[in-house]
Parts: sequence; C-alpha cells; structure tokens
Amino acid sequence: MIKKIGVIGAGQMGNGITHVAALAGYDVKLLDISQDQIDKALVTIERNMDRQIRRKTISEDDKVAALARIETGADYAMFGDCDIVVEAATENEEVKRTIFKTLVPHLNDHALLATNTSSLSITRLAAVTDRPERFIGMHFMNPVPLMKLIELIRGLATSDDTFQAVRKLSEDLGKTIAVAEDFPAFIVNRILLPMINEAVYTLYEGVGGVEAIDTAMKLGANHPMGPLELADFIGLDVCLSVMQVLYDGLADSKYRPCPLLVKYVEAGWLGRKSGRGFYDYGGESPIPTR
Repeated sequence: MIKKIGVIGAGQMGNGITHVAALAGYDVKLLDISQDQIDKALVTIERNMDRQIRRKTISEDDKVAALARIETGADYAMFGDCDIVVEAATENEEVKRTIFKTLVPHLNDHALLATNTSSLSITRLAAVTDRPERFIGMHFMNPVPLMKLIELIRGLATSDDTFQAVRKLSEDLGKTIAVAEDFPAFIVNRILLPMINEAVYTLYEGVGGVEAIDTAMKLGANHPMGPLELADFIGLDVCLSVMQVLYDGLADSKYRPCPLLVKYVEAGWLGRKSGRGFYDYGGESPIPTR
C-alpha cells in the first residue's frame, strides 16, 4: 500500500505532483539539487493552493495540512522509507538514467519507481534499475493540479501488481487514466507535438503569422489555446526534444523537427520560461515575435 511518495525534481512538473499528492493525504518528500528551486517550488505550491481556496475547491485547513505533509531535501537517502518515487527531472535520457542509478541504492526492497517522462522509453529507463518489474511510466499533464489525465505506460517487464498499485494511486490523486503502450511519445504527445511542429512549419513557410495561426486554430478548431501559444507554454526545448524522440524512434520523415523550432531553441527562445518564444513576454501582454 502506498503511503509515502518521493518526487525528484522541483520544477513545474515536480511541484505539481507534490501539490496533488500532499492534498490527497500522502506524505511527500521532494528532492532537488538546487535549494533555490525547492524554495521556488514551495512558493508556487502555496500560491496555487491559495488560488484553489479562492475558487472554493479546497479549504484553508486543507492547505495547512497538505503543506505540513511536504518534506524537502537534496539527499537521496531521504527516500529510504518511500513506497514509490516519481522522477520528474528534465526530459533528458542521460539525466534520468543517472538519477535512477543514484537513487536505487537508497530504496527499500518493496519501493516502486515511476518516471514522468513525456516521450522516452519506459523499458530502456527501467533497465538501468535493479527492479524493472517495479518500474512504470506515470506521465502527468501540465499544469498537474488542473489537468485530469495521467498516461500510464508499462515497460516490457512491468508487473501487474505494479500497474494495479499505480493505477489506484493515480485514481486516489483524482486523476483519470489513459493506458498507453511503450512507443515513442505515447498517446498525447504522439498526436499533439506533430500538430505543434506543423504549426511551426506553417509559420516557417509563411502561410500565416503567429497571431493568424493561433487565431485560426482557436476559432476554427475550437482549441482553447493556439498551437504556438501552447508551444511557448510547454517550452520549445521540450517540444523539440519530443519531436527528436519521435523522429529517431519511428524513423518517419513526417516527424522531422521544423528548422525554425530548432533555431528558436538554439537562440534560447524557449517560450514563457525564458521570456521569449513565438511571443515576447516582456511587456504587459504577449507580442508575436514573427
């Protein structure tokens, strides 16, 4: 039975996972190598809970109790009594493999492992651990407190017991499950990222400007956010990384990353988090950069 949850990485996804797990009554241990990142995460979690209080979806008492369940640190030994550890580090396979190799010696025998990867092979990541049968993909959507979906992805060795335990955990967190096979980018990003990449090609080829493309898809396809605005929200580096995984893993030219997407990432124009992407976020409202 899962009672204590470890989370590795205090970025956007890690702080969101910590938020929902603590509110659901789980003790959570959040690790990051940067104390500054942990401090930012705790501020974000509290701010987002305050937003929920204003919307009357949680009470002040819920918030106080949830925050008291969160422990932070930078030492992997803190995970010794965790029932599951969820890795939510940057979308880089080498970084994730290093994390799992470092983590495994500190775990108890029954602990489960999950990765929040949005595109990488669960089987390949599981193979660097001592417990591939206890390893699973648990892909949360961003922002975690608002988005209802978790993609559950079994690796080749993932056991039924692991799958059922993590399915129950996901439901206890208030999420809906979509079960995906272990193919590059799974379901959501297999469909979503090529659409975003095609929107970038549409911009690159001069078919329309940033504003025209986003307006067309919002009003013409009833999307809540235009594809270029969404790319900025996700992070253009993440978009490029997923497209490269699709292109390398499926060897199909339809997944070739748009050269303009590559250029923006090389320029450090990564979207909202860097202040500039397909929009410039330096002023009061975003301004298209093309």
